Amino acid sequence: MIPRRSLLTIFALVLALHALVLGVALPDWGASQAAPIPRFMTRTIAAPAPVAAPAAVETTAQTTKTAVRAVRKKPRPATPRPASADAKETSLPPPPSTALESPEVVAAADLETPGMPHEEAVATPAAAAASAPADEAPAAKAAPGSAIAIAPPGADDAPGSTQPAPVLLPAPARLGFDVTGQAKGFQYSARAELVWQHDGQQYQARQEISVLFLGSRSQTSVGELTPLGLQPRRFGDRSRSEKAAHFDFAQGQVSFSANTPSAPIAPGAQDRLSVFVQLGAMLAAAPEHYPAGTQISIPTVSARAADTWVFTVGETEQLDLPMGHIRAVPLQRLPRRDYDQKAQLWLAPELGYLPVRIRITQSNGDYAELSLRERAAP
Repeated sequence: MIPRRSLLTIFALVLALHALVLGVALPDWGASQAAPIPRFMTRTIAAPAPVAAPAAVETTAQTTKTAVRAVRKKPRPATPRPASADAKETSLPPPPSTALESPEVVAAADLETPGMPHEEAVATPAAAAASAPADEAPAAKAAPGSAIAIAPPGADDAPGSTQPAPVLLPAPARLGFDVTGQAKGFQYSARAELVWQHDGQQYQARQEISVLFLGSRSQTSVGELTPLGLQPRRFGDRSRSEKAAHFDFAQGQVSFSANTPSAPIAPGAQDRLSVFVQLGAMLAAAPEHYPAGTQISIPTVSARAADTWVFTVGETEQLDLPMGHIRAVPLQRLPRRDYDQKAQLWLAPELGYLPVRIRITQSNGDYAELSLRERAAP
């Protein structure tokens, strides 16, 4: 058996012989390993590079897919359409008007201070009873087609006559009044004015009372003149803001701007300003039909509701007023319930039965009294 070392020696000699024959130098194994490495590494580096790119692409694709999914999912929580629709509907109604009032408006409107007469006591004579609860109209005293009922003295329980009463309207005039009153223990004085105008077909009445430094309240009544007397079309009552009643005699109803329910009316119904002129026109046309003790029931409308006022005629009196001595017929509306107001007025025959004195007394004792100071053309 040939030893391994001998075999290696023989192999080396054979290689050397081939090299000499072919003329090729033996490679430097230290260098030969370095030379091919770049080629091999180029392959191995080039091969991973393309492999890395797809991974990046895949990562990008996955990111894109994730982003797309995110985009698709994003609207889901933001698009509950019923909820957004409700939100829009909720935001549509405007805020209450009181929230839009400026400080000046609020301050000007807030006239009812401890030193200020109560609205009802400072109110115009016709307005002073405007906030009183509505009385129930006695059904026995009103017949279909007529709203005014007249009962002779001593006929309290008998139905009053509903035959249309003749009227004689007073001439246009401007009446000035001195006002004294009490409200919540506060004594006050003021000025008031009643302007009455008509052209034979339509009429207009305005009454205003002013308290120095504190404010005013006014009422207006406009409408037509008919054989029954005054037929109001609109009644306005303004203090802090205006409230109004709108008459529709064709439909037999009166509506209110204060969002209170409409009320039925019949020919002859009045508002709380025109009622004073209407009473005077009735007495002026036939004073003999209204002896002391006669009761006159008139449906009377405020800016909020309709009720029936029942006046009792009294004996003629001699009044001492700022204008002078004047004869006048008193009419009184007595309270029917504890919280009702007491209303008194005096109509002067020599002035066409226009009111020359008016007194409104509240259930708590507060009052407002107007006394005629002057009369002039409107």
